[in-house]
Amino acid sequence: MAGGFLPYHEPGVVEILIIISFFFFLSLAKWVSAKIIQAGIIGQIAVGIIYGVPLANILEHTWQETFLVLGYVGLILIIFEGGLSARLDLLKQNFWLSMIGAATGVCFPIGLSYLLLYLGFGYGAVETFIIGAALSATSLGTTFAVLASASTTVNLSQTRVGSVLVSAAVIDDVVGLVMSSVIGRLGELSKSEDVNLGWLIGRPIVASVAMAVATPILTKYCFAPFFRRYIEYHFARFDHISNIILMVLVLSAFVSISGYAGTSVLFGSFLAGTFISYLPSKHPEGPFVVMSREEGEREIDKSPTFVHTFEVYLLGVQQYLMEPLFFASIGFAIPFVQLWTGKRIWRGIVFTLLMAFAKFIVGVWIILWKLYYGSKAHKDEESPSKTERSEGVEAEKPPDHVQQGSDWSLTSKTALLLGSAMVARGEIGLLIIEIGINETPYVSEEGFITGVWAILLNTIIGPVGVGLLVRFYGKEIAAGKDWGTQEDPLVAARSAADAHGAV
Repeated sequence: MAGGFLPYHEPGVVEILIIISFFFFLSLAKWVSAKIIQAGIIGQIAVGIIYGVPLANILEHTWQETFLVLGYVGLILIIFEGGLSARLDLLKQNFWLSMIGAATGVCFPIGLSYLLLYLGFGYGAVETFIIGAALSATSLGTTFAVLASASTTVNLSQTRVGSVLVSAAVIDDVVGLVMSSVIGRLGELSKSEDVNLGWLIGRPIVASVAMAVATPILTKYCFAPFFRRYIEYHFARFDHISNIILMVLVLSAFVSISGYAGTSVLFGSFLAGTFISYLPSKHPEGPFVVMSREEGEREIDKSPTFVHTFEVYLLGVQQYLMEPLFFASIGFAIPFVQLWTGKRIWRGIVFTLLMAFAKFIVGVWIILWKLYYGSKAHKDEESPSKTERSEGVEAEKPPDHVQQGSDWSLTSKTALLLGSAMVARGEIGLLIIEIGINETPYVSEEGFITGVWAILLNTIIGPVGVGLLVRFYGKEIAAGKDWGTQEDPLVAARSAADAHGAV
């Protein structure tokens, strides 16, 4: 009732101790699992299983629901940060490779699901499609969390393989969430014949494509020119304050538009990040072109970038509060006790291995891409001139077989990294399969448990594999010229301008 109030009650000692222990063990479990298996998120999921409904149910149900909402906001922030820090030049350069990888990552899980579940285990055709759709989505939250955790060793977001990974994961998730919208309406088809099937399937697809096409066009030809001409230089007066206000408004607008249009708010969050990152001028003298956050805060005519503002205002609360709650909320949604019967275990493990392969195979495109374009580039290489050979000035090079062997070894490691990073399913997979069992009559309990086994184990296998690869080969992969770190044109332009000014 309007005008009322919530009576203030001091929380009990037991409630306080439960909350303190929950957040303490979230942090401790992340540290321990990061040290042991190079994947901190696994420990946080385990704490969610223990404290939530699946096992001990220590947290009150209302708290779990609240933490789930806060965790989902944390997921939005994780993806928004990913879009904000994404290299748009690399995303554009590798668009077709990302599309091919994403298509492979969607088609293989669904196709192999029919091979095992429909033909092997005897599940229904629609049930198999729903389970396969759940396993076709790569976890965006896990992907960006893994990229962030790897940044202590190497900044994968600045590498070409990292760009391909982000693009493919985003496309996979959009397709998965479109299918989740369709699956969520399948229950309506079984209850009523008045449902418009074309609109049911077409709305989320049209909304997603429309946002994906309209956002870059409107940004480039409308919003960015307006911002650079009338707004950009005023931002230098207020630094972080003006930045955070614009970021909140843009993120809220994209989340609202995507939600009401019928596509995923997570896709909207990523688009919001890329939209914000494209707005500022790329000219070396532009207010947002700075070499460090301190320069943007210190210089009168300069402003910290939007990434700098995110670090100041949001990164701490995201990393230490909302991100742990997000991964704990995944643990809340896992039917842990029901998993442990002999039949469910062996079926789940077999399906897990098949679904790991179905995403791991995406890394093969790195090798195929190298085979095609590498051989093409090799043919175009110019041989040294006669003059150089006669004068003996030709630079010494290792034998061809040694150079090619080293190059292919690095390409193979890069392919392993991409394939491993695509394996994790996480929140989107759980969302789709729970929609299937709760809102449609097609998914059985056995099918649900088999799918959950694969989602859970793949969410463990993927980050562990990436963590180990980054630990042992991260710097080597980042140093590679083909798939490693690519020079940021903004930084290069600013450095050149500074050097020219010094001269």
